Amino acid sequence: MSGRDKINGLITQKMIDRITELGELPWRKPWTSASMWPRNLISQKRYRGCNVFLLHSLGYASPYFLTMKQANTLGGKIRKGEKACPVVFWKMIDPEDKNAPKDDPASKCRPILRYYSAFNVDQCEGIPEEKIPSVEIPARNVYPIAAAEEVVRGMPNPPKIIYGRSQASYAPSFDTVQMPNPEWFESDEHFYSCLYHELAHSTGHESRLARKAITSPNGFGSNPYAREELVAEMTAAFLCGQCGILNAVEGNSAAYLKGWLQRLHEDPSLLISAGSMAQRAFDYIVDIQWEEKTAAMEKPQSDRIAA
Repeated sequence: MSGRDKINGLITQKMIDRITELGELPWRKPWTSASMWPRNLISQKRYRGCNVFLLHSLGYASPYFLTMKQANTLGGKIRKGEKACPVVFWKMIDPEDKNAPKDDPASKCRPILRYYSAFNVDQCEGIPEEKIPSVEIPARNVYPIAAAEEVVRGMPNPPKIIYGRSQASYAPSFDTVQMPNPEWFESDEHFYSCLYHELAHSTGHESRLARKAITSPNGFGSNPYAREELVAEMTAAFLCGQCGILNAVEGNSAAYLKGWLQRLHEDPSLLISAGSMAQRAFDYIVDIQWEEKTAAMEKPQSDRIAA
């Protein structure tokens, strides 16, 4: 076992000890975001029903949505490649209306489910700034941590990282990590810990380590899903330990893990298998950059000159 593996083993045990100590301390989302209800930019009407969940789940920082036609009316357009979200609604149909379906002419007015396509203002370009109400999100000064930045920059075959979202997530189908802005986090350490969690998920992509929970996603709450969350958070803890910032985030990280560790009652091997996968994810992210530097530093001076 290498020295680094031993350190990660110690980190794992420390996390287990902290989980035991925490009692019922809940996990805290370490960033702030706009809490405004999703609404249409033009009418300012709030969306209702399942539309609230659908639009919130997209993770955009702005709560404002609009149709392509509305964007064009404002002098803007939808950026190329952006995907719309369906907004559903019930429309009352009069059977005497010549444009109404004729499948049930005996009935009176009846509701028909319809939908239209909506885009967030962050998916648009060319809309005058004065047409979009400002959304104030508390921010702080950001002081990038050099060692932590080096891990992010040095990850081989990295996913695309998109900032300015209201939540942190990894989308395997697009191989994209979505993150709130660094200044929205309560500290620089919490920002990197969260980013490492999502980068850890991305190592499961088919182009990297091809973990089954990522290549063939399972339902929320299933054992593979729980194990993948353990893998991501343990990998993030290893990376934070590597960068010397674990002490600042371990309480929140352990509280997060505590919820998933309930699965241990059903599958005692879960932590062991997750730890093994987390080690591989950690190795994937840092081995190339750290091992090459370590090898270079350990070479005798004469060897380095000869090379």
